Amino acid sequence: MSGAPAGTTGPGSRAPSVSNGPPSAGIHMPPQQQQMQAQSNVPQPVANQGGSGSQQNLNQIVLEYLSKKGYNRTEAMLRKESASQDAEGRPNTDRAEDMGGEMYQRGFDLLKNWIEDNLDIYKSELRRLLWPVFVYSLLNLASDFYVKDCEKFYESNQSQFSREHELDLRALSVIKSPEHVHSSNIAKLYRDNKYRISLSHMAFFNLIQFLESKDKEGGSVVLRVLQAHLNLVSVDRSAVGGERSLAALLAQGSDVEELPAEDEGIPGHNPGSANTSLNAPKVLTKLNLGKMPMEAELMEDVRGDLQDEDMKNPPKPHQSSLVEEFERQIKQEPNEDAPNRDDIPLPPSLARDVALEVQKVKENRDRFKIEGRTGGKGPGLSITMFTFHNTFDKINCIDFSGDTLLVAAGMAESYIRIWTLDGSALPVVPHQQSSNSRRLIGHSGPVFQVSFSPGIESPAGSDGPNTTSRFLLSCSEDKTVRLWSLDTWSCLVAYRSHTGPVWDVKWGPQGHYFLTGSNDRTARLWSTEHIEPLRLFVGHDSDVDVVTFHPNGAYVFTASNDKTVRMWDISRGTCVRMYTGHTGNITAIEASPNGQLVASADDMGSIHLWDLHKGRRLKHLRGHGKGGIWSLSFSVESTVLVSGGADCTVRVWHVTDEKTDPAIAASMKSETNTGVKPEGSGSDSLLSPYIPSGSAMGGSGTGKKGKGKDVAVSPEQIDCFPTKSSPVYEVSFTRMNLVLAGSAFMP
Repeated sequence: MSGAPAGTTGPGSRAPSVSNGPPSAGIHMPPQQQQMQAQSNVPQPVANQGGSGSQQNLNQIVLEYLSKKGYNRTEAMLRKESASQDAEGRPNTDRAEDMGGEMYQRGFDLLKNWIEDNLDIYKSELRRLLWPVFVYSLLNLASDFYVKDCEKFYESNQSQFSREHELDLRALSVIKSPEHVHSSNIAKLYRDNKYRISLSHMAFFNLIQFLESKDKEGGSVVLRVLQAHLNLVSVDRSAVGGERSLAALLAQGSDVEELPAEDEGIPGHNPGSANTSLNAPKVLTKLNLGKMPMEAELMEDVRGDLQDEDMKNPPKPHQSSLVEEFERQIKQEPNEDAPNRDDIPLPPSLARDVALEVQKVKENRDRFKIEGRTGGKGPGLSITMFTFHNTFDKINCIDFSGDTLLVAAGMAESYIRIWTLDGSALPVVPHQQSSNSRRLIGHSGPVFQVSFSPGIESPAGSDGPNTTSRFLLSCSEDKTVRLWSLDTWSCLVAYRSHTGPVWDVKWGPQGHYFLTGSNDRTARLWSTEHIEPLRLFVGHDSDVDVVTFHPNGAYVFTASNDKTVRMWDISRGTCVRMYTGHTGNITAIEASPNGQLVASADDMGSIHLWDLHKGRRLKHLRGHGKGGIWSLSFSVESTVLVSGGADCTVRVWHVTDEKTDPAIAASMKSETNTGVKPEGSGSDSLLSPYIPSGSAMGGSGTGKKGKGKDVAVSPEQIDCFPTKSSPVYEVSFTRMNLVLAGSAFMP
């Protein structure tokens, strides 16, 4: 016999079968052994005079028996041990990578220490290797029955990824055996896909050379993980221009992200993913991001009023007429990309709606137009800061009305205070004294957000309908949302449905719907005509902190402490996009007026810009210090973004896809001009306007000189307007492209 077991199926068979009958003739074994086999029907080892293949044949027979009886775990363990033996059954000491969890830990430590000892310009891109190596090492340990080593490996290394991969770590923490690997969605996601990472040529070659030179110390384990589960893309750094070039990297600091992150990771699960679940389809949900179609009757009424305005006030030379401006806006609306008006019920248009649309056309034509960069310099924006004094850290939020006449502040002492921006008296209510401010009392807990209804300033001397803001919404720790009349300065409705404090509230663009986000992990869509919510948006794993509407009113955005941004379809109530990538709690969110972008900011000082159609992150803007970016606002053209927050600065960002010259960006960072705040103070939270003159590029804007480390500033930053000791609560572009900002003085 050649050593082949009985029952071999024929030439070319790779898996010999086991016969249930007596052993074939020619196999010599003692009679007692034959009798035992006949009784128990257990396959017996084959005696082979050749010697070299006897051990493999014996193992094969035992493996087949274990498989037939269903002893899967014992079979897997035997296969693992057999793979580390030579032909005569002795342990193979040359296979150091088969030492289980110990070698995976040694390999991971080897890679981590080498990355930290590497050149600073390569650290940022090489560090991205640690997460996939950690995940696939953990899954390999669990698949190979190294239960104890798997637990130890997870506990030893999970802390360094807890900030960026909290949700994945939570799912991976329970994986310890092959059964867990097969039943886990997150494990299936990673094992069924290759993790994509881009590395520069030099970093890639140095990595491979190092791991090959440390084969016995754990390099072979890491190489096997990289080869089996990662898709490493080597990029020529010299061919990558703009902010990814070496010159830009050296100019901005070593911790600037080297290569784009939106295309990396697991498809559908990487930072910037538009998919809404681990098992989401590859094809993204189609979005209708165009402007909401105008009613036919409303359109005709607006066109007629604009014609009358053109006759009364003819356009100046080189200025388009109001009718031409209106027609241009209508043509710019992509009808095929517009939502269906019938899907979102809205009340019929009134005379006030006609007046609103006419005023919008006027302001759009006469606005300060923000062009693109010229020689690397951005537009010279006008920013007016209104600073609250003597607040004693009691202000929680600030909002400006769309007509630029009023400002409201929500207080920790459970009331709302409203002022006129120009210091004039508010409308007089019978039996009340004239004043430039009012208190709205009704909440029984701190007021966390206020929001004015859509409005626009009525033209002077107009006898038409009033177009100013008429209502104010507020939300509080008392779990209620209140609707206030700005005509009678009284509460009209208290909306109750949330089971926890309500953190944020926003009006919809049409002024009929509004949106709330709460501690109960839900966002809710409301109508002013109903006391119960119309939609519940459920899916976040933590508090829904900030919310906003898409400009066409067909979608809403929610951001949560689970560090994700979700986009919801109002008509269906379903989540159509989910964006991940924030490393801190999200504190602000805003959609662009053109409906193509959404910006979100966190308490780590980062702003992420997302493309809605493509479902991925476009830019990562850095420059703010830690503490929270509390407000974002886009220009009318959607090309410039302003932000303000706890670091006492208002920053201006260029958000289009134009390439930035790194040399110009570096020179811009070195410019520092600080604004001068006019003297003056008052009592009981008086307001004083602050118009910054100049800019300060770079730094965290905290006012501390020579202390701490400056924050690396992205080249997209155009200007930085610092205050001395006034955190910025609100920034807002008007329809004329002027910027209003509100802050509270903190001595």
